Amino acid sequence: MKRFIGFIKKEFYHIFRDRRSLFILFGMPVAQIMLFGFAITNEINNVDIAIYDKSNDVTTQQLISKITSSKYFTNKQRIHNEAEIESVFKKGKVKAVLIFEKDFDKKLTKNHQATVQIITDATDPNTANTISNYVNSILKNYQQEKNKEVKLAYQIVPQTRMYYNPELKSVFMFVPGVMTIILMLVSAMMTSISITREKEMGTMEILLVSPIKPYQVIIGKVFPYIFLSIINAAVIIVLSIFIFKMPVEGSLFLLGLESILFIINALSLGILISTISETQQTAMMVSLMGLMLPVILLSGFIFPISSMPLPLQIISHIIPAKWFIIILKAIMLKGVGISFIWKETLIILGMTLFFMGLSIKKYKIRLE
Repeated sequence: MKRFIGFIKKEFYHIFRDRRSLFILFGMPVAQIMLFGFAITNEINNVDIAIYDKSNDVTTQQLISKITSSKYFTNKQRIHNEAEIESVFKKGKVKAVLIFEKDFDKKLTKNHQATVQIITDATDPNTANTISNYVNSILKNYQQEKNKEVKLAYQIVPQTRMYYNPELKSVFMFVPGVMTIILMLVSAMMTSISITREKEMGTMEILLVSPIKPYQVIIGKVFPYIFLSIINAAVIIVLSIFIFKMPVEGSLFLLGLESILFIINALSLGILISTISETQQTAMMVSLMGLMLPVILLSGFIFPISSMPLPLQIISHIIPAKWFIIILKAIMLKGVGISFIWKETLIILGMTLFFMGLSIKKYKIRLE
């Protein structure tokens, strides 16, 4: 029995000495519960909206104040004509535009009815529906307060219009997100085991004694996978268009270039994981657990980032998938050009160069 107890103690010592095992045992559950607890929500908070007030009277000002003073909406900007609506949506920050009809207060007082038009960006159908419901609820609440003071009931009529996705097809939301997840995970996993495979098979010595420089090794490892991933991306786009009827309103050429840039980004991230991992198993675990959850939860694929706590919103900025999903929706659904997505493109390009540079720096030219 003493030998058995001694054996158990030895196993505890081994676990406590292995930091990676402790992280998997205690760190991962904490990280997962925090991510799932805060990121998974159907509520909306601090959604940016634009206001087009044709009337600009006391009643519309009260309504706008009531809507924007809630925790749900932020008045991002005022617009002055209907031609600005499309350009506001194409920029991607504003998720809804509220239009108050002309002589709103007069019509409400005289005819006991006035109209508010709610135009939402329906590239994310769930968020668009939620925004519409929240605005309707606030209007109804204001209407009830107003009707306490009058004999004949006032009626504020909301008219909802879904931009870019009038039929609210969920496939328009899921195809860009699934495409991003597939390209990120497959590309990263393919390259994450490339250098660790050399270490495990014992061929790393040949690379180290060869005249090939570290940056040549890194680029050489990435280069073949670029072509394989491009074929993968082309198949996904073709299936999306012909099977799921996903529209491509913008340039197919621009869509292809942006996809190639994101593929190189994912491959570079995989190479970075490969350089810091000692075994293929470790590399695969980091690729799956370290990338899958952030890509699904913090990219805006399913849950709106604006509704998450501020720390998670900040973390989401370093998730390449977030920027690629914005680019995909902008090109495929909104039909925009590079002038609207240049910032997101530069961010992905900067991340790619950073991952490549760090991989070269972490590449060990000596065996330990």
